[in-house]
Amino acid sequence: MARAPADVMEPDAVAGVERILIIKLGALGDFVQALGPMAAIRRHHATHPGGAHVVLLTSKPYVDLAGASGLVDEVWIDEERPKPWQVGRVRRLRQKLKSGNFTRVYDLQTSDRSNFYFHILGPGKRPEWSGIARGCSHPHANPRRDDMHTIERQREQLTAVGIDDVPMPDLGFATKDVSQFGIEKPFALLVPGGAPHRPAKRWPVERYAALANRLFAQGVTPVLLGARAEQAILGLIERDAPGTVNLCGKTDFLDIAVLARGAALAVGNDTGPMHLISLAGCASVVLYSHTSDPKLCAQRGPRVEILRRDSLENLSQDDVWSVVGDALTGG
Repeated sequence: MARAPADVMEPDAVAGVERILIIKLGALGDFVQALGPMAAIRRHHATHPGGAHVVLLTSKPYVDLAGASGLVDEVWIDEERPKPWQVGRVRRLRQKLKSGNFTRVYDLQTSDRSNFYFHILGPGKRPEWSGIARGCSHPHANPRRDDMHTIERQREQLTAVGIDDVPMPDLGFATKDVSQFGIEKPFALLVPGGAPHRPAKRWPVERYAALANRLFAQGVTPVLLGARAEQAILGLIERDAPGTVNLCGKTDFLDIAVLARGAALAVGNDTGPMHLISLAGCASVVLYSHTSDPKLCAQRGPRVEILRRDSLENLSQDDVWSVVGDALTGG
């Protein structure tokens, strides 16, 4: 790919094609909730006379999900992740970004890290930039933006560049053969894990085991989802609730979305997979403690119930079952 001179952003060499960069690095819940804005950006630039080539800069775990979405033409992995003093890495990243000849950048990450990426594109002419970096062309200047839910915040950010119709994230693109898991309906997804450095976000393991036994007694197979790092937790539940199916470390993001479409319901902590599950349309019960605020980051979807206690130790099995029972009966 031809590179522009260091301080000049040249138009694309292919028949006036707009080159658009979207920055969304993670985490999973944030990435999934950005799919609606990505769709809006794609649709907005599709009207350009020469067409548009949309590139996504993201983290390695989300490459396959991004590719399957069909919302971008190319995926770049944010490999350098430079600190300001790492001159070689900063230079390589700058050259990479410059080589894209981007006419506009949508920073959906809006973090110190992505702001830094804006600044290393100077001095000189930069592409148009939607975000919060000081000096960018299309700033999201609402001083209360940090008090908004992620979805509403990104919608308002795009309004500032003339993109008014931002849909909810749509996981209809997710297709996968999940028959190898051998799960028969009805089944329920349980997501008992979460960030290891935030244990207060986890409902006690023994209550998940009790819930799994109660589901099994109702003829519903409990299916455990989690990363390999959560193997010990899921193993304890499997031991104490022998009717469960343990898929620890066996599913990717597309698997989870497809399983969610077939599930009777899902129960889980405030963690990334629950965003996938709820947006796939599954009836979802999400458990919150004081450590995260659903007003800012709640899972979205057609059937989401949030249960919040200051401490999840104070959320009883009966509290959860009262909502689960309603979901099972369609109440």
